[in-house]
Amino acid sequence: MFLELENTAIALWVGTSLWAYPFLLSIHIVGLAIVVGIFSMRDLRLLGVFNALPISTFSYLKNFAIAGFALNAFSGVLLFTSQASVFVTNVPFLTKITAILIGMVLAFIIQSKLTSGIDTKTKLLALVSLACWISAIVAGRLIAYIF
Repeated sequence: MFLELENTAIALWVGTSLWAYPFLLSIHIVGLAIVVGIFSMRDLRLLGVFNALPISTFSYLKNFAIAGFALNAFSGVLLFTSQASVFVTNVPFLTKITAILIGMVLAFIIQSKLTSGIDTKTKLLALVSLACWISAIVAGRLIAYIF
């Protein structure tokens, strides 16, 4: 199945074009900066860093973070197609995807709690969320180096 995916026209274009992979990777990094930037700043604010920043700011940034995630998902799927059979067994890739999924679930849970006040449970969720985003970034960088 994954070998068939690698042989689709889009996967071949991503894998063989001089510009496709670097361009998609650049878009992927921009999406990453948006998503992780917003959610990690929110998590740090919930943990007591940047107390001067109103927590309500992050309610306004939620849609921007979702757009960044959509950009990441789009570019990530295209990047995946070019080496699907390799990525599907790559431990750092699987770790990255797991961390992102948990991070996004936590993002929505935490966002829903922003209006009801910040308690110890929300702070713990913020800490786990921050760990997920850091893990996703580290694992993402390791994909190219650990097979």
